[in-house]
Amino acid sequence: MLRAIWNSASAMNAEQEKLNSISNNMANAETVGYKREVVNFQDLVYETLDRNGYPVNDEGQNTINGTGVRTTNWLRDTLQGSLQETGLKANMAIDGEGFFRVTLQNGTQGYERAGNFNVNSMGELVDPDGNRLEVNLTEEGVNLINSGVLLNNDNFTVDKKGQIYVNVDDNSVLYGKINVYNAVGQDSMLSIGDNLYLPAENVQVTENQDANILQGYLEQSNVDLGREITDMILAQRAFALGAKGLTTADEMWGLINNMKR
Repeated sequence: MLRAIWNSASAMNAEQEKLNSISNNMANAETVGYKREVVNFQDLVYETLDRNGYPVNDEGQNTINGTGVRTTNWLRDTLQGSLQETGLKANMAIDGEGFFRVTLQNGTQGYERAGNFNVNSMGELVDPDGNRLEVNLTEEGVNLINSGVLLNNDNFTVDKKGQIYVNVDDNSVLYGKINVYNAVGQDSMLSIGDNLYLPAENVQVTENQDANILQGYLEQSNVDLGREITDMILAQRAFALGAKGLTTADEMWGLINNMKR
């Protein structure tokens, strides 16, 4: 009976983790570039003990006894979300795998999938939190900045390979390039909140030449609300079943205690 209580409790903890991930996904269904979190289940240790009181099979051998279930690490579903046209020049979406590289407020580098950028007063492409998008300037781009020509929300274009062209006196000047970076492995990028990621330890980030950048588009969240609601109902029912198991075990203990009196 103690094993049954332990199995029910571990299953309830696992289902609660599942519900937490689902609620987080649903809360971010409208967040640009958000990737849904996936929680899977894994069996705990199995054991075979040859002692009285343990169930046996038809051949008189002890069966294998499980010790419950737990959740695996939360993983990100990297499936690309739908692309929505905004018409804003500072908005960009990655068509393919990869991340934009940005400089965070503390000076370190981070990565993000969301491309809802804007141009600040210094002519820099920044996200809503002020993190600066990495742009590799050309010599012409440096000269433009030194001469006082800065980016604004209307004077530049970005091609599919991330090359930025600035309109100067009806001429298109190559200003710089936006690179797309990627890392191998589903859990190679770790979320640090605010739609930002850092590479996991010992993971090498490389430039992805195959992805395209679409100017004037935003990638939407890849959360399917219908799927999340279905998973939520299943998890809630499984949680209720575990709670019922605990209640039944408690009633059985009460019955046993009363019989001893």
